[in-house]
Amino acid sequence: MAQIHDQPGVTPIYNHYLAVLTITNNYMLKYINIFLLFISVSAVAQVKQTEVSRILGILAADSMMGRQASSPQAILASAFIADEFRKAGVKPLSGSSDYFQTFDMRRSETLESVVGYDSVMAEPGDMLAFTDQEDIRWDNSGAEKIWIPKGSNIGQKVFGLAQEKGNRIVFADTSYRKSLNRFRAFPMQRFAGAGNIVVVLAPYEPSTYKVTIKSRITSYPLRNVVGVIPGKRAEELVIFSGHYDHLGTGKPVNGDSVFNGANDDASGTTAVIALAGHFAKMKKPERTLIFVAFTAEESGGYGATYFSRQLNPEKVVAMFNIEMIGTESKWGKNSAYITGYERTDFGSMLQESLKGSAFNFYPDPYPTQNLFFRSDNATLARLGVPAHTISTSKMDSEKYYHTVDDEIETLDLQNMTEIIKSIAISSKGIIDGKQTPGRVKLETRN
Repeated sequence: MAQIHDQPGVTPIYNHYLAVLTITNNYMLKYINIFLLFISVSAVAQVKQTEVSRILGILAADSMMGRQASSPQAILASAFIADEFRKAGVKPLSGSSDYFQTFDMRRSETLESVVGYDSVMAEPGDMLAFTDQEDIRWDNSGAEKIWIPKGSNIGQKVFGLAQEKGNRIVFADTSYRKSLNRFRAFPMQRFAGAGNIVVVLAPYEPSTYKVTIKSRITSYPLRNVVGVIPGKRAEELVIFSGHYDHLGTGKPVNGDSVFNGANDDASGTTAVIALAGHFAKMKKPERTLIFVAFTAEESGGYGATYFSRQLNPEKVVAMFNIEMIGTESKWGKNSAYITGYERTDFGSMLQESLKGSAFNFYPDPYPTQNLFFRSDNATLARLGVPAHTISTSKMDSEKYYHTVDDEIETLDLQNMTEIIKSIAISSKGIIDGKQTPGRVKLETRN
């Protein structure tokens, strides 16, 4: 028997029918997508602006005194975050009785230093030490020798090495003298047992070296706050993070000495708490969700570095690091950017999950500022994990960045709440195991 569209006089009618059916199906798919998005938006309606305001108001209060890492106020802030995780119903890390991930740092003060290379004695102002020992004595052995020529990113290299284990003597071209002086503004800190790094300026790459350094070492504890929602695929991890520390207090400006850090990064920590509460009310996720508030981001990213060392990076599917989302982005409301957008398909996957919404994720508009490696996503990103930072901060013109005026009154809480909701919706494909971002390629890492 002949097919209906092969019969004389029927083909035009059939083609018209197919065209109408195709248009109808396209409209149906469009409205189905809109309906599904509406369901998703309704599901995150419990992320309420009143809760965002409450959490942010506590973290950024004057009484928190700027939440400087290891201060009594930072400990108070971490206890508040842990209590929010407990009330939300998320669990502590496996094997832990609480939500705290505690580790020791050591701060060094150089008392005496004698550094020589080949037949030259280095000037004291031409060297800098990151140590966790009181007495260092190296004579052409005991440390890996590294040379940083002119034209490199010395900050990234030195602070990257400072987060790794081992002893190293780093010789850097004398063109970095200003950079070395800027480094002195940072507290010289190391993880307990991590080893030592000595940076020395030199006009060429030396062949030999001799180092004697005596230091005063102060140890102090730090702690991240970590909560978990176990998934069906227990070994596949999705991380949501922000840092809860800030700059503490400083010289008064118009009578105000507290660096409240409402945007940087109480806003990101608030988002992490709100997302933990949201996902705790949903059905058991396909992948395991980890919510972490990092300490010591402002002083070198030590909280994130320690946390990352406790994980197998191959098990981390993605990391949503949230940093400064309290102000409008350069594109206005309902928008944010993703650092390292071009390095993986993480951003395009998030945008796909938001199809039909008014919200847009954009690539980082400030590439020269190297933001991909300046926040708590960096350690895992360097290990290949699609770990990205979501932000709205206008880094070329953010008026209150690192000032005493970074207070809750300067933030757009309604827009911030919508950003948190959009992060929740955009992460659904990854959480459900339907999307898996590609890894950061080795050749694209700095």
